[in-house]
Amino acid sequence: MKKLIASIIVLAALPGGALLAQSITGTWQGALQVPQAPGGQLRLVIKISTTDADTLKAVMYSIDQGGQPMAASSFTLQGSTVKMAVAGIGGNYEGKLSADGTSIAGTWTQGPQPLALTLKRATNETAWTIPEPLPPPKSMPTDAKPEFEVATIKPSKTEEHFSLLVNRSGMLNTTDTSLSDLIKFAYDVHPKQISGGPAWLESDKFDVTGKPDTAGIPSINQLKVMVQKLLAGRFALTFHREQKELPVYAITIAKGGPKITKEESNPNGLPGFGGPPQRGFRVMNSTIAEFASVMQANFLEQPVVDQTGLGATKYDFTLKWTPDPSQRQLGGAGPEANAPTGPDPDAPPDLFTAFQQELGLKLQSAKAPVDLLVIDSVKKPSEN
Repeated sequence: MKKLIASIIVLAALPGGALLAQSITGTWQGALQVPQAPGGQLRLVIKISTTDADTLKAVMYSIDQGGQPMAASSFTLQGSTVKMAVAGIGGNYEGKLSADGTSIAGTWTQGPQPLALTLKRATNETAWTIPEPLPPPKSMPTDAKPEFEVATIKPSKTEEHFSLLVNRSGMLNTTDTSLSDLIKFAYDVHPKQISGGPAWLESDKFDVTGKPDTAGIPSINQLKVMVQKLLAGRFALTFHREQKELPVYAITIAKGGPKITKEESNPNGLPGFGGPPQRGFRVMNSTIAEFASVMQANFLEQPVVDQTGLGATKYDFTLKWTPDPSQRQLGGAGPEANAPTGPDPDAPPDLFTAFQQELGLKLQSAKAPVDLLVIDSVKKPSEN
């Protein structure tokens, strides 16, 4: 699971009556149960107040992750229903305010697995201490050629779900990760571009922790090279490449040009992706080629190639669509949790329409020569 609440979240609320606003203003706190987090949980504090215009605003702190700020896209209170969308991390919260106004019982959704989150109204005596925000992490030198100084590979626990994260120190942590997942990430290939390999290529799942030998947050290319070295060293992976023309999806620019926002504040930072399609799949600090790689690895049934010509420019955007049965969910998790079972008049469009309407891009079927990664030999990872 991607780093969940890395920061303060400032929430813009819709207008509401003063009585309704007063019923929810104050300090709220609760914990998400996250097995891969230190202590198995992430504690959240949300401070909600009213503006001079009688609208609601809130600030949320993840006190176990340093309290860095991140803006959310919406916050509403209608009757007793609380809804919050945090586009910056692809997260959504929906809950019910109790009749006595002391708790909100709800669910946080970010990726395929929803998590229960009950918020309690805090007092001066019960309120958790909010830490000072941590300084922004430093990037790894661009000329560094890192590898993992220490790496552990263990069989995954059955209750875990797919995640691939890099923390503030630059350490890689994955859960429920197959050899195929690691190859797809390290070499930017679709499953159909992987040929050969053992029967356990997809079925055996691992948790991987890797500490780089160089300080700082690696770039996406540095991270991929480190995983490539891990595959060669711990899985004894050897392969050769062949080229073959295959059906692909090509991303091109639609008439009228792109509708996406350039991200220029973090040129060496890692891209970020998260959120279920029907609520909004959030793309942060990503090139179109990196976005294509995530789409082919996690959602689409054939390779995706970037033919936009937008190169190394990075973008922030949200893509909301209704998946069809041929499209996988992030991490191969199957149908989205809580997805409607029948026709929904308010459902977002299909993926191809969403690309054009929301991004100013086109996703269309084509044929193109692509690299095949043909596995020559591989073995289960060596003991830690």
